[in-house]
Parts: sequence; C-alpha cells; structure tokens
Amino acid sequence: MVTSLTLLHTSPVHVPVFDALRDRDHPGAVLRHLVVPELLDRARTQGPDSVVPALWTLLDGAGGPVLVTCSSIGGVAESLAPELGVPVLRVDRPMAAEAVRTGPRIAVLATVESTLAPTAALVAEEAARAGRPVSITTRVIEDAWPRFEAGDTAGYLGLVAEAADAVTGADAIVLAQASMADAAPLATTATPVFSSPAPGLAAALGAVR
Repeated sequence: MVTSLTLLHTSPVHVPVFDALRDRDHPGAVLRHLVVPELLDRARTQGPDSVVPALWTLLDGAGGPVLVTCSSIGGVAESLAPELGVPVLRVDRPMAAEAVRTGPRIAVLATVESTLAPTAALVAEEAARAGRPVSITTRVIEDAWPRFEAGDTAGYLGLVAEAADAVTGADAIVLAQASMADAAPLATTATPVFSSPAPGLAAALGAVR
C-alpha cells in the first residue's frame, strides 16, 4: 500500500527539502504539497489564531492526513484535528520530544517572533508528557528573516549557525522553524542542535501507514 501524506507549507522552499527527505529515507511515499504563504503573513501580524478559518478550509479539503511544516501555525492546526476527523500533525513535535530527552536546559532559536511562543509551549508540553522538568530560553535571531525573504539562503543559515554557536548553558538547542534546518550542520557548538524536517516527516509517515 502506497503511503500518501499532504504537507502544508507557508514557503515554497520547503517543497524540495521534504521531497529530498522522502527520496532519501522514505522511497515510494507520495507527498502532496500545499503552499500558502499568506498563512504565515497573517499569523505574524494578527496572531496564530487568526488563521483558523483558512486552516479549517484547507485541512478539510485535504482528504486525509496532513503534516503542517510551519511552526507558527502548527499548534492551532493540530487543535482542529478532532473536529476534522483526520490526523493533523505538526512537524516540530518529534524534535521537541527529542530535545526534552537530551536534557533540562533547552534553548529555542527562531527567526520570526510568531514562532517562539508556540515552540516554547510545545517543548513544555512534551516535557510534561515525559515527566521531565525543563528550563526554556528563547531568542529571535535579528536580521535573519529579511535575508530569507530576499533569497539569501547562505546568509540566513549563517546567522542561524552563529546564533546556535553563541548559546551557552544549554543541554539542547532547538531550531524552531523548518527553514533553519540546514544551519544545524554549519554550527560548531558541542551542544546538540535539533531541527524538525527529518524527524517530523518520519513520524508523520509512520503514523499514517
């Protein structure tokens, strides 16, 4: 049986990333991509709850399981699953669980402000589920997001890697957005750096098989 999964993105740059992960780790899986950049634009200016009506329409029309790759809206999307009656999975949950298992001091890095609160809440939720106390610090990496929007991927990832290397007193570093993932191998810190695309896709395909 062919495993099929719909991915909801807020940037087209994520499509080749997840296709490459599929080809490398999950050959034969069928990924259907929905790219809706205005969801992130609205979440950043009006808050994540503002996208609920649009999310409802998109997810209801997906016709099956959905993996949401935007951390800013993943939590509100996930909360709609019971009413929709289909699995709605957030890409960053497996990453958060892995970070919690690594140690109690977790640093969350993001490049957009709207991602910090949902990601910190997710880490706290996974810590409570695991029965592990955690201390969470957060930081927005200034000047990084404009580079991403301008298509300066190397500059964007360089700033993220520099921010990870500057973290002290942490047992784990969480890169809150899928767009930050390729900065992990660029960082030279001895602290483990966690990103969401690979574990998120693996968990989602495992859940829908």
